[in-house]
Amino acid sequence: MVSTAVQWVVLVAFIVLTIGGNVLVCLAVGTSHRLRRISNCFVVSLAVTDLLLGLLVLPLTATLELRSGRWSLGGTFCNIYICVDVMLCTASIFTLLAISVDRYLAISGPLSYSRRVTPPRVATAIGTIWAFSMTVGFVPIDLGLNTADFRVQNMVWEIGDEGDEGRTCQYEWNNNYALLDAFLTFFLPLLIMCGMYHRIFLVAREQARRIRAATPSFIRSASVAATTREHKATLTLAAVLGAFIICWLPYFIYFMYMGLRSETNPPSLIHSVVLWLGYFNSALNPILYPALNRDFRRAYSQLLRCRTAQKWAATSARTSQQERRVSNGKLQNKQEWNKIHVATHLHLQEANSDVSLEHIS
Repeated sequence: MVSTAVQWVVLVAFIVLTIGGNVLVCLAVGTSHRLRRISNCFVVSLAVTDLLLGLLVLPLTATLELRSGRWSLGGTFCNIYICVDVMLCTASIFTLLAISVDRYLAISGPLSYSRRVTPPRVATAIGTIWAFSMTVGFVPIDLGLNTADFRVQNMVWEIGDEGDEGRTCQYEWNNNYALLDAFLTFFLPLLIMCGMYHRIFLVAREQARRIRAATPSFIRSASVAATTREHKATLTLAAVLGAFIICWLPYFIYFMYMGLRSETNPPSLIHSVVLWLGYFNSALNPILYPALNRDFRRAYSQLLRCRTAQKWAATSARTSQQERRVSNGKLQNKQEWNKIHVATHLHLQEANSDVSLEHIS
């Protein structure tokens, strides 16, 4: 009983962290002027993917864990749940692939980047990723291509029918499907991304050497600052890729191993460990952004504290109140007006100093 309660608390906390963290990423990009760049559209797409995972998949997976694998919502809803899970995982890996391509274009051709990476092209790329992910997630399971006998899985039981020993909702596969799916949706994109980031680091190192050699010292700071900003963004996103590999690689190795052995009932403990390790990546990304990127750190700080907004609101309220006093004839002499004018000036000065300090920190 105690272990179940602890498990329940941990799973709920994990789901809340995943949802809250990815909502924070979306708000940070939407409210911060420094983060409102075309390249961060892919970051928002990745955060939306993780957010949907936290809202649609993790609660059902946690319910399966707490009920020892028993599923009472019927076979059709089980298939939808599995399809959405596969779709979101596929969307994550291909969004990371798009991010690596975007970073390569930004580093290798900074002068032509704005011409090559335009809002319509980014929207087309994101739409294509989601369309492809839906196809990979829904079509094989709906057509029965993933099962050993090529029949649609979990279609023989209705909602509330748990059978004598309890029915479980699991992802069935045959060995050919497991190999093909893992290669096309994980290992191939992963190899491309690793090659892309290796190329990025080579180009970045060469650019830094050329800038130091060719730029006069009195104008070097601006060029170095712009290049450094792109390189730091690339390092942040490379760390996100590294976290994705660490979290999801064990699951796909296990997935291929079970497929090769034609195991239809994999060990529940090992499956739960590698699956939740993969899910952990969705909660980890919102932590990596502020840890490695100062712009995200500032945006998070402003969203969580809202100190600047409160300061300006208080100053504006005090000013409006004093103006109303003027219009109502409550200021009787010039001395009182000067006193209020000075006070208002000091409040505005204090608010400006707070803004400056937040930009420096």
